[in-house]
Amino acid sequence: MPTRFVPLGPSHLAAIALILLVPAALALAARHEHLGRRADLWARLSLALFQLAGWIGWFWTSWSHGALWLGNELPLNLCDWAEIALIVALLTRNQFAYELGYFWGLGGTLQGVLTPTIYYDWPDPQFVFFFIQHGGVVASLLYLTLGSGLRPTWRSLPRVIAASLAYVGVAGLADWLLGVNYGFLRAKPAGENLLTVMSPWPWYIPELVLTGLIFVLVYYAPFALADWWKAGGKWRHSQKK
Repeated sequence: MPTRFVPLGPSHLAAIALILLVPAALALAARHEHLGRRADLWARLSLALFQLAGWIGWFWTSWSHGALWLGNELPLNLCDWAEIALIVALLTRNQFAYELGYFWGLGGTLQGVLTPTIYYDWPDPQFVFFFIQHGGVVASLLYLTLGSGLRPTWRSLPRVIAASLAYVGVAGLADWLLGVNYGFLRAKPAGENLLTVMSPWPWYIPELVLTGLIFVLVYYAPFALADWWKAGGKWRHSQKK
């Protein structure tokens, strides 16, 4: 009989620790004087393959348990879009793909890592592939930022906000046509999470959009402060595209 998942239990905390420590170790290798470029290439390829393996494993686990259906088999969750963007960024170092993966990963997938909607604990395949898939997103965006030297700029903000609103439109259209709940636009997810404290449907949707806009500013704030500090206390936009 599988063990029930315990939020912030030993297995959950160990998974969170690995999600933070692995990209930090890879970033140190990528910044090493002699390992440098080769370490960065291998780290990016490994993380991309890791995410693909997690995606395939999740589909296999869901299919084998008869839990794959129209409401979860399409890549229409924000975590899916973040994963796709980060795989592209890992393979190409594309700035826009990185920006989407960075903000979507921190704004959406990180919530899933901290408050996962799973039932079984380690070593059940549901636990393993959930954290490979979701943890891989967070680890990848951390590595690209710390190891590959990518970062968001002021120009990232309108691009990410426009893409996020496009996601809401696509997910909302799919929910309406198929009677599903991608993006949690028709109902709140089970368990304790950010949406739990928001208003009932449909009023939590504009609250969710506003919260997303605030998160974009919060997740950009460290870079804005760093630019301000480097400019001697004067605001200066980054010149990177």
